[in-house]
Amino acid sequence: MMMGMLHAAGVPVLTDDMRQPDADNPCGYYEFEPVKHLRIDASWLSDAYGRAVKVIYRLLYDLPKHHVYRVIFMQRNIQECLASQRAMLIRRGVQGAALSDAELARVFSLDLQRVETWMQGQANIRLLKISYNDLLRAPATSFAEVERFLGRILDCEAAAASVDPSLYRQRMPTA
Repeated sequence: MMMGMLHAAGVPVLTDDMRQPDADNPCGYYEFEPVKHLRIDASWLSDAYGRAVKVIYRLLYDLPKHHVYRVIFMQRNIQECLASQRAMLIRRGVQGAALSDAELARVFSLDLQRVETWMQGQANIRLLKISYNDLLRAPATSFAEVERFLGRILDCEAAAASVDPSLYRQRMPTA
């Protein structure tokens, strides 16, 4: 969702369109295949300057230290993330992890805490944490934070209009 918002707002995105939109993500994935090999080849980073690049949290550790990064870190309810992944695996006919949901949530939460702590200790990383739910509830307000963080004038209205609440399918009941 964030990559789509950035794109709609006028931020150039680095993507190769290899992973096409599908039932799980009809707006597309905004992925760039070389990101998966960041540890062994980061030569593409010079082409990424000024562009948005989707990097999964586990690969953030592999970002070379001689570049400066602005990381927009999306935060979502762990149970919703697991439900979303489970639905995607089922749709693809792939077997998921053998761990229980509780154990997966515990491991995933610890992993996320570690990477957040690590990023906060990196002099070359500026970090903005954005709540997925806040973004859905008030996309224009939340995206204004992104605009300030990036330090550039963006089309916040177009970014907000790109959010499709009907794609929020794995919801946890609210209290």
